[in-house]
Amino acid sequence: MSGKKHQQKKRWLLLPFLVLILISLDMRFAVRTYTVDLPRMEGSIRLALIADLHSCRYGKDQKNLLNALDAQKPDAVLLCGDFFDDRLPLENARLTLESIAGKYPCYYVTGNHEYWADAQKFLQMMDLLNTYGVENISGRTLPLTLNGCTVNLCGADDPDNPWNRSLSAQLPALKNAADPALDTLLVSHRPEAFDAYCAQGFDLVLSGHAHGGQWRIPGLLNGLLAPDQGFIPKYAGGLYHKDNTTMIVSRGLARESTLIPRIFNRPELVIVHLQ
Repeated sequence: MSGKKHQQKKRWLLLPFLVLILISLDMRFAVRTYTVDLPRMEGSIRLALIADLHSCRYGKDQKNLLNALDAQKPDAVLLCGDFFDDRLPLENARLTLESIAGKYPCYYVTGNHEYWADAQKFLQMMDLLNTYGVENISGRTLPLTLNGCTVNLCGADDPDNPWNRSLSAQLPALKNAADPALDTLLVSHRPEAFDAYCAQGFDLVLSGHAHGGQWRIPGLLNGLLAPDQGFIPKYAGGLYHKDNTTMIVSRGLARESTLIPRIFNRPELVIVHLQ
């Protein structure tokens, strides 16, 4: 074989590997939809779950993310922790709030990165929530009525709260404040506490934090490494069931905030259809 033909063959052999690398590093976000049957629901509610935005950029003025959100027509938006970032500027998070808060009821719980920020920046984050009328449900239970359906909406404050690090004390109080005649949803940043959520009998838990395990091998490995779960995390992303509790873990929207690149692990906007 001539040298020229040999070089051409090598290029063709390399092509599939180059394509695979490009696919594995695809950072375009995906929209992932889950349908959950709740035991007491009569009607339907459509929720958007924004987890782990980390104030990352999604196009000019966040339009890529915001246009996709609008296309899904959610009844409410849940911000599931680490919406802000302790290191990145707040502007991308602010632009997102500016757009969504006037269109949808919005509910927020803290993540660890909000508490990792210095005191001044943390107060700026909380001021932004207040400015745009976002309801901070961290450590609270309230009734949520949408489309004529009412559920209990509980919010867990992140355990990295320097004043109260315990989820174990929060969860019974949240559940005890819920109307037992209604389905009960818990929004909590931390999926690794799934057993504790099940023990309290929450019907549905919505979570993030794991970033999809950062590296994935579709069909073989759901995630390699996640915060507070370590290697081969049990709850990297997806749908989980135990006893009478369902948990949805978003792979989140973190991109430039992460030191380790995402591989076969596209960021995602999660839509939850309750019926």
